[in-house]
Amino acid sequence: MEKTFMPQFKNMDHLFDHQLEGLKWTIAHAYNGSPFYREQFKAAGVTPLDIKSLYDLEQLPFTTGKDLKEGYPFPLLSVPQKDVVRIHASSGTTGKRKILSYTAKDLDVWFDMFARCYEMAGLTREDRVQIAVGYGVWTAGMGFQLGCERLGAMAIPVGPGNIDMQCQFLVDLQSTVLCCTASMALLMAEEVNKRGLKDKINLKKIILGSERSSSAMRTKIKDLLGLEDMFDIPGMTELYGPGTGLDCHKHEGIHYWADKYILEILNPDTLKPVKDGEVGEMVVTTLCKEASPLVRYRTRDLTRKISAPCSCGNILPMHDKIMGRSDDMIILRGVNIYPGQIDEILSSIAEMGSEYQLHLERKDDGKDYMTIKAEIRQGLDTKNIENIKLKVKKMIQSKIMVSCDAQICDYGELPRFEGKAKRIFDNRS
Repeated sequence: MEKTFMPQFKNMDHLFDHQLEGLKWTIAHAYNGSPFYREQFKAAGVTPLDIKSLYDLEQLPFTTGKDLKEGYPFPLLSVPQKDVVRIHASSGTTGKRKILSYTAKDLDVWFDMFARCYEMAGLTREDRVQIAVGYGVWTAGMGFQLGCERLGAMAIPVGPGNIDMQCQFLVDLQSTVLCCTASMALLMAEEVNKRGLKDKINLKKIILGSERSSSAMRTKIKDLLGLEDMFDIPGMTELYGPGTGLDCHKHEGIHYWADKYILEILNPDTLKPVKDGEVGEMVVTTLCKEASPLVRYRTRDLTRKISAPCSCGNILPMHDKIMGRSDDMIILRGVNIYPGQIDEILSSIAEMGSEYQLHLERKDDGKDYMTIKAEIRQGLDTKNIENIKLKVKKMIQSKIMVSCDAQICDYGELPRFEGKAKRIFDNRS
């Protein structure tokens, strides 16, 4: 019988007991091992002995990305440097990168978590997993590959880009699973279609990471490739890397690995819990991370908890897809707009395709204006462009309460990307 990487909790009380033990261990470990955390806890008037229930989490101070950058090059380190066997870094584009340290046990935990993702997606040792994400100091490639090897499936580490090799390996090696960003998946789907390879490949599933994808984009990818299923895999360098959860085949939400970290959903302004089902910022506290434990780390990612249990029967709790980041929020004429809202609105319009751009500018009258450039669905008759444009403008006005202009593009007119797509162009001075 194959090993299962899924935790065997009898009920939620059993899970909560496990979380409390992990929280007690983490706070004692961070307090004793990290000068940074010790100062933080003392300033908050908290000691490890004060942690007696999960409710005591609220007494603990927050940790931020700024703390990681200021602690460069070994922020939050809670073990001797000789125990660090690897580092990874975030993909930040300005200033010093956020570097995270790993012990051998940290890597073991991460790869088991990732193998659990593959297991939840229904992969077996018979699968061939083509990995089309970045390698190097980033966590993406190493996470997808070593998690795959931990499961026992065949890893095909192509890396990002290189479309000719990607297509060749899909045909020659008969890859059954592709791991990539949503933008890369769309690019690959269109290339496979363009090159007439659909009947020559054996691709069954795609696991999407690193980038939010709209319903329209997912439907397009699935149809072009004839897939059985697609899955979303969240993750961040600070929290091991990708592989911190997965949406199962029921697609009712993303199961997150609550035996490895506690998830809070807080209002990013008040830092108080949001009401059940409301969108807020993900704040995470690790339960067994040795080298760089996280205590109430503000991820800036926005989502909501899903309180209803999944119909798949797995008791691990769920959160919704990532809506965006609190620091990616656009303010237009006093209205807060998240890119995820634009995704959902365009996906609800039958005539629209999956690609769009958001252009913001400030005109001579001193007011801000927004133009949405969006592709129509492939094969759609373009004679009704004005009606489609009007529908987009009305839907945006109705759902977000802000006016916009719309520019409707032919299918394939907007650029495709091998990594994350660039969708927001803020040209306001």
